[in-house]
Amino acid sequence: MPQPRLMDEAIALRPWRVGDVAAVMEGFGSAEIQRWHVLRIDDEDEARGWVAQWARRWDEEDAASWAIVGEDDEALGQVGLRGINLVEASAGLSYWVVPSARGRGLAGLAVGVIEDWCFGTLGLNRLVLDHSTQNRQSCRVAEKAGYPLEGVLRQSMLHADGWHDAHVHARTRTSG
Repeated sequence: MPQPRLMDEAIALRPWRVGDVAAVMEGFGSAEIQRWHVLRIDDEDEARGWVAQWARRWDEEDAASWAIVGEDDEALGQVGLRGINLVEASAGLSYWVVPSARGRGLAGLAVGVIEDWCFGTLGLNRLVLDHSTQNRQSCRVAEKAGYPLEGVLRQSMLHADGWHDAHVHARTRTSG
């Protein structure tokens, strides 16, 4: 099936498009995103490549990413699925918001929309969200979205400043 546009009354998610390169540059140009992501995007060609990969990854059913968009349909951030395992009915969640759109609760709203689609339409049973234990903002998003802390994975994430312990948060179709 083609990648759907997802929405509720508060927020919309759509597949990435070439016109989103500026938002990708703003997002990955943020010091906070650079701190918590290994991937760097330093120019427009890299941003175009990042946008272009999502159609292929959707087709391969290994990952998916949506632009979090405002009323003007301009990209304000990203929410996605990583490590999709349709056999085990699970996936990991990721999200980020461009600096100019932070503080509005967009990441948590986007997690709720994608969760509804994953548990309802896609038929997944478990969604997992992990982040460095030092990333307090991501932890707040997880908790506000209803993803309880399950535990800590020791030195499981490599960031620019070295190995980090990671919090693991998760929800199942029946836990919400």
